[in-house]
Amino acid sequence: MSSVLLTAALAVAAYHVWSRLAQYSRQPEPGTPGASALARAQELRTPLVRLATAVGIPTRAARLADRYEAGGRGEQRVAALLAALEREGWTFLYDRRLPSGRTNIDILAISPRGHIYVLDAKVMSAAWMVAVDGARLWHGTLDITDRLDGLMRGARAVTSLLGTRPEPIVVVDGRLASREYRLNGARIVQAADICAVLRRLDAERMPRQRRANFPNVAARLLPPYTGR
Repeated sequence: MSSVLLTAALAVAAYHVWSRLAQYSRQPEPGTPGASALARAQELRTPLVRLATAVGIPTRAARLADRYEAGGRGEQRVAALLAALEREGWTFLYDRRLPSGRTNIDILAISPRGHIYVLDAKVMSAAWMVAVDGARLWHGTLDITDRLDGLMRGARAVTSLLGTRPEPIVVVDGRLASREYRLNGARIVQAADICAVLRRLDAERMPRQRRANFPNVAARLLPPYTGR
């Protein structure tokens, strides 16, 4: 009887380990929200790291993978919010690669009125408020101003490649102390407000004529970051 129980226990344990490993096996589709962050999380979760996680052993690689995965899931949440604008004729290109460097563009938004916006989704713990003070961006007491650098590089690359100057916007998945901030050329808004902000900004600008295939041109010049 004891051998039967032991066999059953081992089978249950093996199934539990297999289930924990299987949840990381699906590859993110290139050009989808959060694809490169989720792909990086999978790279960090080597078979040995996955096994350690499955049996409850913490590792540095697993913690880093968790951060990448949280970022990728945050980008997916922002994309879900933007679905309302897609129904209004907006085009969104996700997780796009720049010609050089390791920086990616989380979201390139193209409005029906011909304007372009570069969106950078930032997942911030709700335990601390995100605010601008003294020309610096803070998350609680942590100065995170340098986290705007990638967004601004992406905006400059879009200007160079597409011949148009986009509006750079940080989309905060967390708690923002004010409804909106401006800092170093970027606009900083709450994720829940992103659709309203984009509608307002677009309505304030004169329409621009762009070729009907402009989204296809943008997609070709800024290909998906993953799947290289």
